Amino acid sequence: MRFAAPEFFKWLLLALPLMVLLVVLHRQRKRKLACLISSNVWKTVIPGFSTKSARRRTVLRVLALLCVGLALTRPQWGFKWEEVRHRGLDILVVLDTSKSMLATDIRPNRLKQAQWAVRDFIRQLKGDRIGLVAFAGSSFLQCPATIDYAAFTMMLDDIYAGIIPRGGTAIAQALETAADSFEKGSEADKVIILITDGEDHEGDPEKMAEKLKSEKIRLYSIGVGTPQGELIPAEGGGYIKDSQGRVVKSTINETLLEQLARETGGFYVRSAPGDFGLDRIYKLGISNLQRDEQDTRLAKVYEERFSWFVAAALILLFSEALIAGKAK
Repeated sequence: MRFAAPEFFKWLLLALPLMVLLVVLHRQRKRKLACLISSNVWKTVIPGFSTKSARRRTVLRVLALLCVGLALTRPQWGFKWEEVRHRGLDILVVLDTSKSMLATDIRPNRLKQAQWAVRDFIRQLKGDRIGLVAFAGSSFLQCPATIDYAAFTMMLDDIYAGIIPRGGTAIAQALETAADSFEKGSEADKVIILITDGEDHEGDPEKMAEKLKSEKIRLYSIGVGTPQGELIPAEGGGYIKDSQGRVVKSTINETLLEQLARETGGFYVRSAPGDFGLDRIYKLGISNLQRDEQDTRLAKVYEERFSWFVAAALILLFSEALIAGKAK
């Protein structure tokens, strides 16, 4: 036997103090009645009265309550094999890990907010495969597309600013890495979610967008940061400076991100405190896309037996009603 909702067992523990309370109340009631009327004349003064009957009714009620509690735990035994088919999209998150993502215009910093938002995002996925590409001046596939969301989350948590030694922000190369990582032959819509501040330092992102469109890969982009920009913290204190000794301020490049998304049929979202943008992308874009049947496998489906306990509770209550005409 197994229980599909074992969290309800804690409510069954309430039956123990309830039983003790009922025993105490019965004894108090019997003592108070004995103070008013001698037990020798109970049958004469109170025809049909029986303390045994009252106890039986209480026991039946408590047992009925226990049966209802057990039904809520969803007891299961016996099983059958059923064919389960998984359908899902192929999604690749392309995450900027350059030093500019350490800017704190979004607290605690842009990269940490992005990681938290992606963790929340995967809770909405139902069979969709998701992978991760990290990029800065170069890019690599951190996690291939998978339905193992726990493994994906571990890979996501391992990301940090500077994980890629080569500095800069090469968006075009990152998109190419993502496009090459999709499984060939899948009929599901392919999705890239680009999360960056949009400061591209090399390559030709516009040309790469044309390639994504030709391969029917939809791009959604999220701009992390503010138009006003923010200074980039340096290791050991202070802020990062350019070759001329001037403090570098990182600003979001919304024009580029908007153009890339629009070219492929997606759309652009600017992140904001409390609303990173992934929820909007899922509800307004991803949730409406075509899902492909990815695999078929046999699954063990257990037989629900809670109805037996519900029936037992009804029988107990019916039995209690049969003696309801007797004095309590």
